This record gives sequence, structure tokens and C-alpha cells, in this order.
Amino acid sequence: MPVQDTTAPVADATAGEGRVSEPRMLIDGRLVGADKTYPSVNPATGAIVGYAPDAGVADAERAITAARRAFDGTDWPTNVELRVRCMEQLHTALVEHVDELRALTIAEVGATRALTEGPQLEDPIRIVGYYADLLKSYPMSEELGEIESRGQRHRRWVEKEAAGVVAAIIAYNYPNQLALAKLGPALAAGCTVVLKAAPDTPLTTLALGEVIATYTDIPPGVVNVISSTDAQVGVALTTSPDVDVVTFTGSTATGRKIMAAASDTIKKVFLELGGKSAMIVLDDADFNTCAMMAAFMICSHAGQGCAITTRLLVPRTHQDEIVGMVKNYLSMVRYGDPAEPDTYMGPLISETQRDKVDGIVQRAVAAGATLVTGGRKVEGPGYFYEPTLLTDVDPDSEIAQEEIFGPVLVVLAYDDDDDAVRIANNSIYGLSGGVFGGQDRARAIARRVRSGTLSINGGNYFAPDSPFGGYKQSGVGREMGVAGLEEFLEGKTLAEVVDEPLARREEGIDEPLARREEGIDEPLARREEGTA
Repeated sequence: MPVQDTTAPVADATAGEGRVSEPRMLIDGRLVGADKTYPSVNPATGAIVGYAPDAGVADAERAITAARRAFDGTDWPTNVELRVRCMEQLHTALVEHVDELRALTIAEVGATRALTEGPQLEDPIRIVGYYADLLKSYPMSEELGEIESRGQRHRRWVEKEAAGVVAAIIAYNYPNQLALAKLGPALAAGCTVVLKAAPDTPLTTLALGEVIATYTDIPPGVVNVISSTDAQVGVALTTSPDVDVVTFTGSTATGRKIMAAASDTIKKVFLELGGKSAMIVLDDADFNTCAMMAAFMICSHAGQGCAITTRLLVPRTHQDEIVGMVKNYLSMVRYGDPAEPDTYMGPLISETQRDKVDGIVQRAVAAGATLVTGGRKVEGPGYFYEPTLLTDVDPDSEIAQEEIFGPVLVVLAYDDDDDAVRIANNSIYGLSGGVFGGQDRARAIARRVRSGTLSINGGNYFAPDSPFGGYKQSGVGREMGVAGLEEFLEGKTLAEVVDEPLARREEGIDEPLARREEGIDEPLARREEGTA
């Protein structure tokens, strides 16, 4: 039976109507609060959406203990049928409550409605369904065949087992995607989870915990969802000896710290970190299409996406032409209240983030970059920033090398294909990118760019069955697809002695017995022949 009353509604966020939500954390099967709370703010209006529990280290430790107990003391890691049923329940519940979750995501994250119909909400829900289906057919055992050793036959096989207790820590920009891309495969694998919400978007993640507690049979302790502004909570999750796996999405700087902290207990760590992805426009590409995609891509979720192409590489001889097209398309971007259906770009998540973006832009201009358009904070409520385009940018400069997380596109000119590849790979990151041009040539360029994902002529790689992750300092490991499931599995190689060779068993021959029936005792015969 579900843990809670199924008639309970999912927490609703209706900022602007004078109501705020007060969601609770999920720890050991119960929806609970914390000793203190903190406000979550609508970034488009500045209004308070709700108050999230501000968990302390003790709360995190209770969640870890619950996850450890559920992993060690229940059949969740081994009961595939139970896991399939629970994940199907979760998928159904998320679909049935999609409108409530959509309203909350728009209000707290600043995502547009169009984005919630894709990667902000509806696409992540499909991840849960994908892993429920995959679990039905994924082989948890693999036969390696028999070998002969020391005069005996040995059967060998590999069994796939849940990796253990998972600490999952996510970023603010796509909270539903990031949470479900971790929860889906972790639960399918048989792991138990402590999911920590991003401090800037806690309510959206806590709502997932409420759905789990209310509408599924997931046993107590299997999923725990907490929210906190205390950095020590993250430290507790990454250093606890009771945590076996750490999965983190966020900045590369924080990823380095997490990897270092987890090393003391030799945890399995995989990371989805920053990006500075390049869009390469070849001289035989459709420049108008490229300009349109570059402009609207940089404004998607106000540039707050790690895989967004933030560097536009163009042939030097066509730079002015392409820049003019991009500027024109940027002028068409409608930004404002994300709840309005015709809004394309919403706000940045906070005043702090907007100030960071503006600081990088102003420093670039001071260093010699040309501001083609944008480069200003938008007056009024909310944390909006104008779509911004810069040229004459040094490829080694801060704005060309650092992840900005704002609607800021830099143009870099190249001389030939080799130069384009060199500039694209001139980064500590390697998460994504794109190439536009003749198909064969574009494919050849794509294979030379060192990134975990790459789009050719606008191809969309992002789907539940597509592994996602980066090269270099963009991360370690992969999310989604079969590879995403296997991040949460351990392989145990087993072997057992087989009494006699398989071929002889099939023939019904017992070789030692046959020899005895023939009256042959080989050692004795050899001794009688004087050959012992």
C-alpha cells in the first residue's frame, strides 16, 4: 500500500495569488519538516513561491541511515518485480500530476511553458517510464562460458548487482531532468537514494518526493529527498562511509571538491559538470539556419544549460554576414514572464547569477571585445538579462573559456577546418557542441571534436535512451540510456567447478568410469611396464 493517503494533492505553487506552499522532505518513508525553513523565490517576479525545509547535518544523516537500512535489510536490491511495479506507479503518478508540477516548475525555476513540455518536465517523466521498461528485459546475469583449468572444467558468469546507497546532488537549472535522470536508473538498478535538492529550486524536487510517498509502493528509506542551504549537508553526503555512490550535477569547481571528498572512502563517483560548447558553422552551411539556431539556443532557459552552444565558430570570410543574421534573430527573442504562452526566454535564477553574467560581459568589453547587442540588465521585477552577442573575442579570454550560464553568445572566427577544430577543442570542457555543413564534411569534423555529445546539422541526441555526459572536465560517467543504468550497478564475476567436460556430459560418457570398466588402471599399468 502507498505510504500516504492517495487523495493528498501535490504541493501547489501559486505565487501572485497570496498563497505559498510549505512542502516537506521525504525521510524514511515519512514527509517531515526541519527545524528551520528558507524562502524559494520566483525569479520572474521576486515573489516568494514557498518555504523549503532547511535541513541540517543530522537530517542528512537520518536520511543516509534510512537508505542504508533499506538497502541492507529489505529485498529492494533483488526484487526486480517490485522495482518495476513501483517505477510504473511513479511514472503514472507523475503523468497524472503533470499540470501541478508544471505550474511549480514555471514559478520556481523560471522555465517557460514550452520548456516544461520538453526538457524541463515532460521529457524527464519519460525517463522513469524508459527505465521501468528497460528493467523488464535488461539481463542481470551474463554467461562467460566454460574454461579448462588444472584438469577441471569451470563455468563462469557475471551477475549485475545494485551498487548500494546513492547520494544524488543536483543543480538548479533543470531540477526535474537532473533528479529523474538519477532516480530512474538508480531505482531500476536496485539502489537506495538520498536526493538533495538545489538550494535555489528546492520545491520542485521536494514535490517529487511527495509524489513518491503518496502514490507509490516504494518502501520506506528507498528514496529520501532533502533540501538545505547548508554546505555541510553536501559534505556529509559525500563523505559518509554508508554512502557507496555519489552522483552530482553542477559546476566543475564543486565537482572537483566532491571528487576529492569522496576519495577518502573510495566511493564510486560520476559527475555531470560544466560546458563551453562550440557550434561550428562550415562555409558550405546554410548561414541563415545556423544563425537562427545559434540565437535561439543561447536564449533557451536564458542560457542556463550546460550543453548550450555558447561559442559560435564562423569562417573568417563570412563573419560579418553571419553576425548580422544572429543579431537580427536575437532581436526577435521575446523575454518576460515565463507563465505567458508566447514568452521564449525567462529570467536568470537570481540576482547573484545576473550580476555574475553582467560582470563577465563588462570585463570582456573592457578587454577589447565588441558588444554587438545586449549586455544590460533589464529593469523591473525579476532577474532578466538582455540576449547578448560579442565579437572580436580572444579565444583564450575569460568569456570564451568560462561557463557563463546566461544568454551570452561569443563569436570566434576561424581560417580553415583544422583551425575550427583546434578552437573548438581549446577548452577544459567537452560536454556538447554542433557542426553545420555538408553531411560528410560535418561528420568528419564532429568526430574530431572532443565532446560527449554533438549535433550534426541540428540533430537532436537528447532522449531517455541516449547516454549523456562529457569529456575532460565536463564530467565522469554517463546519464540515461543503458550506460546510465550501468553506472549504478556493480559486476560480480562468479565461477564454479563443473564435474566433467560439457561435451562428455552431453555424450553420457564418464571418462574415469569408462577406463575402469575397460580394466585399465593407468598408473598401475605404467608401473608394471616399468615406466612408473
